[in-house]
Amino acid sequence: MSYLSTLFPAYAEIFLLVVVSLIMIVDLFTKNQNRTVTYLLVQFTLLGCSLITVATHQNGIVHLFNNMFVDDLMSDVLKLLSYLAVSMMLVYSRTYLLARGLFTGEFLALVLFTLMGMMVMISASNFITLYLGLELLSLSLYAMVALQRDSATATEAAMKYFILGALASGLLLYGMSMLYGATGSLDVNAISHAIQQGVANKPLLVFGLVFIVSGLAFKLGAVPFHMWIPDVYHGAPTAMTMLIGTAPKLAAFAFTMRILVEGMQPLMMHWSSMLAILAVLSMAIGNITAISQTNIKRMFAYSTIAHMGFLLVGVLSGGIEGYGSAMFYAVIYVLMSLGGFGMIMLMSREGFEADSLNDFKGLNQRSPWLAFMMLLLMFSMAGVPPTEGFNAKISVLNAAVQEGHIPLVVMAVLFSLIGAFYYLRIVKLMYFDAPESHEKIYMQPDSSLLISINGLAVLVLGILPGTLMSVCAVSVQQSLLLQ
Repeated sequence: MSYLSTLFPAYAEIFLLVVVSLIMIVDLFTKNQNRTVTYLLVQFTLLGCSLITVATHQNGIVHLFNNMFVDDLMSDVLKLLSYLAVSMMLVYSRTYLLARGLFTGEFLALVLFTLMGMMVMISASNFITLYLGLELLSLSLYAMVALQRDSATATEAAMKYFILGALASGLLLYGMSMLYGATGSLDVNAISHAIQQGVANKPLLVFGLVFIVSGLAFKLGAVPFHMWIPDVYHGAPTAMTMLIGTAPKLAAFAFTMRILVEGMQPLMMHWSSMLAILAVLSMAIGNITAISQTNIKRMFAYSTIAHMGFLLVGVLSGGIEGYGSAMFYAVIYVLMSLGGFGMIMLMSREGFEADSLNDFKGLNQRSPWLAFMMLLLMFSMAGVPPTEGFNAKISVLNAAVQEGHIPLVVMAVLFSLIGAFYYLRIVKLMYFDAPESHEKIYMQPDSSLLISINGLAVLVLGILPGTLMSVCAVSVQQSLLLQ
């Protein structure tokens, strides 16, 4: 019993691994093509993980597995948000995938393995554990993109994602090997201690840092490592695109915090200047290129690139306010993206993908409530008050101003204004253009309820953002031991 008690902080991961194995066995005997039993089991699994994560939360920072795994407030909050994001993705995508024959046991198992990878990344305290979580996440996503085997576009997207993902993993591994050579350890805290004590090889450290930041930029989708995002977002089925573009961003944020802030904080002067360049390029190319897109999934892809630029502004600002604002931005981005991709799937039907901007023409005449929900989501992505996107951008910019990054803030505001054009263009299409189709939009009750909650949450959190902002700030303060 004493040994089991030492595994207490990892009970959620252990529970998920056991249950996903059972779900795969149960699915073999499922004759219902709708996969109702398997679907409900997956949702109950997510609920179980949430309850276990809350029940096993402990004050302070707890390490286990020889300091390879850490349980702290930031990891628990990010895990709970990941469960919520995955659950919402399944609700949104069920009808969409059933119409295309993709709602299979394999898909549901891959979703849970993707979640397992995210959980390992979020709680990793060693470069080996970080890499294992990253590969579990990545390989599951590669397989999901390629699930639609009779689609040449999806197969091409999967190949591009796999090849470029392998390249990014190679960059990360090479950077990690340089850090190991410079410090003699793969433990995040040990690396930080070696750098602080001045016993590490400085040139080798900086050399490795370049490769580490490059690998992180790929996983976040920052310029110039963004090439995979538009093609993968466009080519993958929308349900898979939603998963790629939402919950893994929370894990990528944790990945960035663990490596750069926990492990390499003494080198902040070096990596913050790299992040500043990545942030400016991402906001510029993301927002400007999105203007010319006619496919909404590609538009969201370039929008993601721009949003990751904003997130990096928060990270490079440093301190409780900077890291807290970056975490808040990541959470808000995930919520907005879930709603945006959810709208695409709700408007799609068998044999038809509502992924063109023209498909949103006259939506207000076909469904005024859906049009209003999409309006709230687009206003939030553009940063229009009183939506949550406005608060997210203001918190990041305020943190950057306090650190003296005035030129960066000016460029961020400028590119944000440019980016507002393509979000407001969708609002114009919905309310001022004639619809190209008058076909009724059919929605399942759970999807209809969820999109309403999702859209209204954007507005409510915009008016009352204090609680979520405080949770993010306290999480990073207690987990990263910031003063």
